[in-house]
Amino acid sequence: MSAPISNVRPSPDQVLVDIVDYVLNYRVDSALALHTARLCLIDTLGCGLEALSYPACTKLLGPIVPGTVVPHGAKVPGTPFQLDPVQAAFNIGAMIRWLDFNDTWLAAEWGHPSDNLGGILATADWLSRTAIAAGKAPLTMREVLLAMIKAHEIQGCIALENAFNRVGLDHVMLVKLASTAVVGQLVGLTRDELVNAVSLAVVDGQSLRTYRHAPNAGSRKSWAAGDATSRAVRLALIAKTGEMGYPSALSAKTWGFYDVSFGGQPFRFQRPYGTYVMENVLFKISFPAEFHAQTAAEAAMTLHAQIAAKGLRVEDVAKITIRTHEAAVRIIDKKGPLSNPADRDHCIQYMVAVPLLFGQLTAADYEDERARDPRIDALRAKIVCVEDPQFTKDYHDPEKRSIANAITVEFADGTKLDEVGVEYPIGHRRRRDEGLPLLVEKFRTNLARRFPQKQQQAILDVSLDQARLEAMPVDEYVDLYVI
Repeated sequence: MSAPISNVRPSPDQVLVDIVDYVLNYRVDSALALHTARLCLIDTLGCGLEALSYPACTKLLGPIVPGTVVPHGAKVPGTPFQLDPVQAAFNIGAMIRWLDFNDTWLAAEWGHPSDNLGGILATADWLSRTAIAAGKAPLTMREVLLAMIKAHEIQGCIALENAFNRVGLDHVMLVKLASTAVVGQLVGLTRDELVNAVSLAVVDGQSLRTYRHAPNAGSRKSWAAGDATSRAVRLALIAKTGEMGYPSALSAKTWGFYDVSFGGQPFRFQRPYGTYVMENVLFKISFPAEFHAQTAAEAAMTLHAQIAAKGLRVEDVAKITIRTHEAAVRIIDKKGPLSNPADRDHCIQYMVAVPLLFGQLTAADYEDERARDPRIDALRAKIVCVEDPQFTKDYHDPEKRSIANAITVEFADGTKLDEVGVEYPIGHRRRRDEGLPLLVEKFRTNLARRFPQKQQQAILDVSLDQARLEAMPVDEYVDLYVI
């Protein structure tokens, strides 16, 4: 007969305590992290503005009940909507993730730490407008940047050693966990309340990766992070009412997250929380593509130019070999029909074929109009992926964190071009100086999609000035983006 389970309520799991103590007590003194957070802010908002050109995204935006306006609610950049913070977080989160163009973190688990901005910005804006209405001071954008740094760190440090994808769970669980922690701090939770809040995020049902993989790849992957960060705001507000938490949400025998969803294994950690993730985050600058294919698309662009210069034709290609890393093979090496844009931007063959054929890879290239070109699928069928163990090793090396791809093109007449390899994408920290002007130009382009020149310039004047941005009240900054 088995021994009865003790009903003595345990102390909170150390993983939960470490998250809470980091959020409440860690003092960010890294100028590099704050500078990078500002770049992350403008790039992420710019990605959201571009997504507003796509009806598949905008149909999901606005209040749950049409016509609802929340007087002191959070405003959704680039739109006329003013919503409660939970729904505003969903709106902002869906926008910024829609085109797979915001920042990325790659490790045992991958993901997009700037997805947390949905909950952070919505909560900070709502708190600021509510404070002003009560005659109090609003939050400043520095507090938004600090929350971003800490959310990046929580999500990224857990991802370093813990592969949720290996057990079929989506990385947006980490968005929910990180957003709950930093949003809880913003709304003023006590230490005990914040422990309760993050435990609620763990106990919550976690998303399956079903919608990211064949044969079910679909558009939920574009709003899953919005769902996660908005749920985080809801859980933080629930905890603020004094609602209880679940201290061994991770470690409880049989019923905790580890036993139910993680193969009985506890989380492992490579490093303590600090500012490492924000300082080393990867920006998507050149291509709206799943990040494991960024260097492959860059190599394909180089090959497109070489093929044209040599008077060759892509239509005469006999075989293309992509030397790559294990994560790319597992996630985006995809054969067979591709049924929608979400399917195509997670297929490395598609993301190589398009730039080889057309010398570009834009968000519009994933749409049906482009995908109907029969040359794309004909070329995809000639592309094979081969894992290079050294590429895989360097991908996991914390001193390198490379995302290498190398492409060899062979033609039917026997012509074979020299392999073109790219180890670090242009958004990598090792290429930050090269990428910064392009990142700012990407932001300018995205502002121009939505705003008249005067409004664009007002946003740029503040956004490109670190001191001015940090000092600006959140509501005033968000108001710059109002349509």
